[in-house]
Amino acid sequence: MTVVDLRTYSKPDHVPVLVVVDPQQEYQAEHRALRLPDPAPAIQNCQLLVDFARSRGFPVAVTRWRQHGKFLSDIDGFGGWLHGLEPCGSDMVFEKSTPSCYGSEEFSRMMRSGGGDCAVVAGFTGTLACLSTIVDGYHRQHNLTFISDASASHCLDGYSSSETERIAASVISLYGPVMNTSQWMETTRIRTA
Repeated sequence: MTVVDLRTYSKPDHVPVLVVVDPQQEYQAEHRALRLPDPAPAIQNCQLLVDFARSRGFPVAVTRWRQHGKFLSDIDGFGGWLHGLEPCGSDMVFEKSTPSCYGSEEFSRMMRSGGGDCAVVAGFTGTLACLSTIVDGYHRQHNLTFISDASASHCLDGYSSSETERIAASVISLYGPVMNTSQWMETTRIRTA
């Protein structure tokens, strides 16, 4: 077990909360309508972020979008966690019924009590859940950074998955910083050293 003395950080209010949005099997399962075209790079980058955050003692919040019906439910087993992104004992887990993480009252409370000072958002899907969360956070005056290469989206209206991710990142940049995994980890190493 690692104990991190947050007083050793130059700016304790800049200790980030990593928010991994909806890392659920539904997005990777063959023959499912919500399967993403190529989730592997985003999953790998989310794993890097989670490993980095845990190794530094940063809080990790994992959300799960729950619905009643055919998708994102435990009835068929596809609402479970993606392999490698399962929460561990020290992580915070929030269940929500809307795309935005703020659809969980517990998540909103965590962000109000300090998480909103410095949070990083990655996960599934960039064009819906990540975008909704960042816009909600912006209106609550929370400082959210989007990690663009640790997110994946569906094809949309004739655009490929990678094109919709770029569009989502452009829109998100109106509400907060957008970085890639290595940029954020390097910036965070320097800022919290």
